[in-house]
Amino acid sequence: MRLVFIVTTLVCLLTTPGACDLHPSSEQILLVQHDASTHTPSNRSISPSLFVELEELARIVDITYCVGALGLGIQKPFECPSRCKDFKGFELVTTWNTGPLLSDSCGYIALSHPPSPPRIIIAFRGTYSITNTVADLSSMPQAYAPYPGDGNSTARSDSPKCYNCTVHTGFYTSWRHTRDEILPHVYKALEKYPEYQVTLVGHSLGGAVAAFAALEMLDCGLQPTVTTFGEPRIGNAALTEYINLRFKLTSNHTSDLNNQSYRRVTHISDPVPLLPLDEWGYAPHGGEIFISNPDIPPEIQDIYHCDGNADPKCIVGPEDNGWNIPNRFKLWQLFFAHRDYFWRLGLCLPGNDFFWRGEEEAQLH
Repeated sequence: MRLVFIVTTLVCLLTTPGACDLHPSSEQILLVQHDASTHTPSNRSISPSLFVELEELARIVDITYCVGALGLGIQKPFECPSRCKDFKGFELVTTWNTGPLLSDSCGYIALSHPPSPPRIIIAFRGTYSITNTVADLSSMPQAYAPYPGDGNSTARSDSPKCYNCTVHTGFYTSWRHTRDEILPHVYKALEKYPEYQVTLVGHSLGGAVAAFAALEMLDCGLQPTVTTFGEPRIGNAALTEYINLRFKLTSNHTSDLNNQSYRRVTHISDPVPLLPLDEWGYAPHGGEIFISNPDIPPEIQDIYHCDGNADPKCIVGPEDNGWNIPNRFKLWQLFFAHRDYFWRLGLCLPGNDFFWRGEEEAQLH
């Protein structure tokens, strides 16, 4: 895993200026957000307000890469070498790191105080060994047996059951090893700030863990908002329909898609949302929002809502390349498309505007 981190860093630093985007300046962020406000929407377009929210959440989840054995840490009140300075109203509650022997779950919990939107943010980090996690456990699905079904006293008796649902053993194990690190802090924060919105965000493996966390929180009576970037497939078709039911994910474009409580963001050429494979019994759930431009940062017209679980105009669409290699097998894109969600994610390094100089700087001055 350390080798992958080093290779990722070197690849990032040797790409074209701006590709790493270790710390976009406030001017760059405002420029991206301003472009969104002037966009003319279509029936599949995301709203300017959702564009701004997703861009902010991408920076919030990027901070999770400061947690863990390879990270440089997050300190109170909310300080780190990465993007923490973008969030003046944030208060760190805690960080967690289960370690690689317990499925490599890392992240942090923070309070977002006014004038920022009042939120209890639970951010889940991805892993540098996502392909190993997918491949090693791909043939070992297990029945979905959430903790509330095991007698958790906070569970609601009227919660719908998930019949014939199976889940990816590795992803679900990550949540089972993480829940006791998270839930007590969430409930304590809600006691003090009952009006704050519970907000889950995750990248890569972190997106899978966030999905299971959100399902359990629903069973316990909470109403979380969930946003994932590059989330892998976490279970079979029965589970995906259960997620669609619980989060009211719909393919009806007359509904307000911009206010759905679950947003599964994918990016063109990212292989991870296509894994584990259909042939292994896995399927994607709804709520997909697709970034169609390979370049970062995207513009609002590059991003749109998808229809149903597997919209052919989105990540599962036809291959658009001359290599005759299916997107799901382009594992080199783990270094690029899988990390390129608004900005390049996955490196906790001090901000350096050097990587934005050049064409981007000329546009700003």
